[in-house]
Amino acid sequence: METVEILRQLAIIIIFAKVFGIIFRKARAPQVAGEIIAGLIIGPSLLAWVNPSQLLSGMAEIGVIMLMFNAGLGTNIKDLKKSGFKATLIACAGVFIPLIAGTILFMCFYGFDSFGSENFYRAVYIGTILTATSVSITVQALKELGKLSSFVGTTITSAAIIDDVIGIIVLTVVIGFKDPSSDILKVVVHTVLFFVFALIFGLLFHKVFKLFEKKYNHTRRIPIIGLTLAFSMSYIASHFFNVADITGAYIAGVILCSTKDSAYISRKMDINSYMLFGPIFFASIGLQTNVRSVDTSMLLFSIGFVLVGMVSKVLGCGAMARLCRFNRSDSLKIGCGMMTRGEVALIVAQRGLAAGLLQESFFTAVILLIIISSVTTPILLKLLYAKEQSQGAASTETQSIKTLPEADAASKA
Repeated sequence: METVEILRQLAIIIIFAKVFGIIFRKARAPQVAGEIIAGLIIGPSLLAWVNPSQLLSGMAEIGVIMLMFNAGLGTNIKDLKKSGFKATLIACAGVFIPLIAGTILFMCFYGFDSFGSENFYRAVYIGTILTATSVSITVQALKELGKLSSFVGTTITSAAIIDDVIGIIVLTVVIGFKDPSSDILKVVVHTVLFFVFALIFGLLFHKVFKLFEKKYNHTRRIPIIGLTLAFSMSYIASHFFNVADITGAYIAGVILCSTKDSAYISRKMDINSYMLFGPIFFASIGLQTNVRSVDTSMLLFSIGFVLVGMVSKVLGCGAMARLCRFNRSDSLKIGCGMMTRGEVALIVAQRGLAAGLLQESFFTAVILLIIISSVTTPILLKLLYAKEQSQGAASTETQSIKTLPEADAASKA
């Protein structure tokens, strides 16, 4: 791709993403939803002014890494420790319920075959696609609402990270049905080793960073070191342990979240993320989707797939959150926050195609799920938090009205 063409595409992405982000914000909807819609409009689905490329995919990947690093920086360690066990249970429910629901959905359309048959494995793989969670969209939505560092926000982020790890293990097991060379034990060992490495390295790096922070407090060197750590941890996670790079980025943020300059680093990351890499990442979700290629013969199954995919996450994660003693409102937020599907679902679908467990026609359902869940999740979260705030305001007003007679009586006395 020529440099001039790259510049043209970047200019189109940034201006459209920002304009639609502002339009959605004015309409009291999350900006991230507007940026995704912008990608749909300028991409192959409609105007075809911008086509997905390796360069744009790389920049989008940088965008999601910076976003997850920022999420880690905003993490409250006490809340993370407190939510760790609960987040694990929520993640397990968020994998198990969609897996079962997706399998049953496929069988309802294509027949209930016996265990071990080709059709049974395909049914299980449809369920496997539904186990994926795209935490990046939810993180941005919570960030816009100012709720990312809350206990609910920390729980959602932690659960989504754990969900990805469990999802990879499930994917390896299901692929193993067709490919005996897939080693489930190897995946589990690599995952455990990564977290052991992250713990030991994190403690050492944290101590060294605090010494460096004392000498160069609040200087530009601090965020540069932070960004280097984010990229390094992302690379190490992906290259050496086969763990998602966004997990490494989030861990890097957690390593630095309790330092004095964590807020300063976060602000510096926000500048680059807001201006360039963030819009490219969210617009790329729309760019990677071509509605024109939708297979209309799969429309009925696709509608069922989208509904089952979204509802099963809300029910699975929300019900488990309720069992973990979250109130109804917070349980619903957690369920909705875990509902998004993004690039992870697409990658799982592509792996299934390569393994012969999925036909290309089923990509219609996956694409629709990604777009609909990516747009509706931020909107639902905003509505839930707005409802909570209005109820809180109404409760305060009622309480103040009740105290008026008492105040009048006191003044008369």
